[in-house]
Amino acid sequence: MSTQRLGRGLRALIPEIEEPEVESGIEEIRLDLIEANPFQPRQHFDQEKLEELAQSIREFGLLEPILVREHGERYELIAGERRVRAAELAGLEAVPALIRNFDDLDMMKVALVENLQRENLNPIEEAEGYQRLIDEFGFTQSQVATAVGKKRPSIANALRLLNLGEAERQMVQEGKLSMGHAKVLLGVSDARKRSQLAKRVLQEDLSVRQLEDILKKPKSVPRGTLRIKSPELVDLEDSLQRILGTKVSMTYRKGVGKIAIEYYSDEELERLLEMLRRI
Repeated sequence: MSTQRLGRGLRALIPEIEEPEVESGIEEIRLDLIEANPFQPRQHFDQEKLEELAQSIREFGLLEPILVREHGERYELIAGERRVRAAELAGLEAVPALIRNFDDLDMMKVALVENLQRENLNPIEEAEGYQRLIDEFGFTQSQVATAVGKKRPSIANALRLLNLGEAERQMVQEGKLSMGHAKVLLGVSDARKRSQLAKRVLQEDLSVRQLEDILKKPKSVPRGTLRIKSPELVDLEDSLQRILGTKVSMTYRKGVGKIAIEYYSDEELERLLEMLRRI
């Protein structure tokens, strides 16, 4: 993504903010003068991919400049930490940089939006980035969606990951639990049961389908109580869950029954209501 595209995205998202003036063109800046971005949302860097980028830099050089702002006699990184780390691994002493006048608030916004647009974040970092835009800058989910070029339901689904327990969030962050596993686990309201299931996924290497099958197993009921759902009803539940992106349960008896749709936050409720209004 070019810095020009990033600027356009920010102006569309935050129209009252003018694009900062460029103090100078692209300059070579020594790596030992560059300080880390204090607002960097990305916490995890894949070492193998950094090595691959470093090898590319050794062969072709750093083709895209980083973005910095002046910080006294040094420079503070705005965007391009992965490139800086790889350049250090490649043995470079200096890198091309574009200097801009960003204040702290704009710098935080650029760091978040730039990472989200590049899709360099893991699912939890991505969700935390969205939530930070909402909490610290008052963005709506629609504004976040506009900023990163995604649909609003995608933002709402990503934010749901923050309803996972700390242990499950760590598993997703480390790639031990897939997004599919996480979505299924979010349908479990009991936090203790959810944690146990997450550990079972890792221990038994369960697929998403196997995890779904475990949750579909009927609970024991008193003798004489009929709680077996017809295949048609189960199929309807599955269809609604895929459409709504959350747990749905149905009952049916001689043309009478109910549909229960679960949600886990005010934002999730708003998303579901918006979807239902379109029906």
